[in-house]
Amino acid sequence: MSDRPSDRPRFHLAFPVDDLEAARRFYGELLGCATGRESEHWIDFDLHGHQIVAHYSPEDCAAANASAVDGKAVPVRHFGVLLEYEQFDRLAERFKRAGTRFLIDPYLRFEGQAGEQKTMFVRDPAGNALEFKAFRNDDQVFAK
Repeated sequence: MSDRPSDRPRFHLAFPVDDLEAARRFYGELLGCATGRESEHWIDFDLHGHQIVAHYSPEDCAAANASAVDGKAVPVRHFGVLLEYEQFDRLAERFKRAGTRFLIDPYLRFEGQAGEQKTMFVRDPAGNALEFKAFRNDDQVFAK
């Protein structure tokens, strides 16, 4: 799933899961993330050129608190990626076809305002919240 040039900075994120095979199906099959190194306790995934690592740690899997954003209950602890508009729409359709339950259905947030963006939230099988968003113009990512 890597589509980032290798000369750009990349982030690394480790997160807990309670079932490594369920994580492999969600991140590897549904999201299309290639796998990297792995052991019986963790799996590396390539999320658009970023290294994310699912660590088996069931005791650390817990629902996050929510915060109000644009009238929606957004999970405070979440991660995700910024996609192109077309990528966002394709992923939303893939989630729908797979029967994925949305925490927040795909919609246009801050419509007509600075930072207008498409966004959607889902949970992985361990309960980790993920946000996927898309801006029509990159100059809006940090717009005030």
